[in-house]
Order: sequence, then C-alpha cells, then structure tokens
Amino acid sequence: MAMPVSISKTAIDEIKHIFATKISDGNLGLRIGMRGSGCAGSTFIIGFDKKNDADHEYELDGIKIYIEKKHYLYLVGVQIDYENTTDAKGFKFEQKI
Repeated sequence: MAMPVSISKTAIDEIKHIFATKISDGNLGLRIGMRGSGCAGSTFIIGFDKKNDADHEYELDGIKIYIEKKHYLYLVGVQIDYENTTDAKGFKFEQKI
C-alpha cells in the first residue's frame, strides 16, 4: 500500500535533524496521524513513537514512518512541509486533493 502523504525535502531535512540531535531511542519512527473530531474538527499530528500493531509502516529516505491504519484514508493527498520564517516555524499540513 502506497504512503498516503507526501513529505517535502525541507520537512525531511528537519525530521532528520531532529532525529540526529534530539532523539536517542533508535526504535522510534515518525508518527503521522489525526487527533480529535467533533465540533472542533480534526487535527493532523506528527511526532516520534514506536510502531504499534495497528500501524502501516513505510520508509522514506531512511526514516521509518508509522501511520495508524484507521487514519490512512484521512491522510490521502496530504503534503507535509516545514516552514522556518520570521512569521512561522514548524510543520504544516496541506490537503492537496
């Protein structure tokens, strides 16, 4: 199954930097998913976590990526980028479909 999200080179570089400087547990991968629902809607999440039985596992440029199976459809067509400007700093999610 193809990875439902695309990740920009800028975001990949930042993820690798975080792994190299702040993550010491070699068993962790990048978790991408969704949180919440209801009146406020859903929010995309990104973080570092261990693989669970309910995850699809992918690898991109040497980075292990975990996406919970139930989140797969919500992430199809999402592009993840990293922004580091005077106005904003952080990962941003954009629905391309």
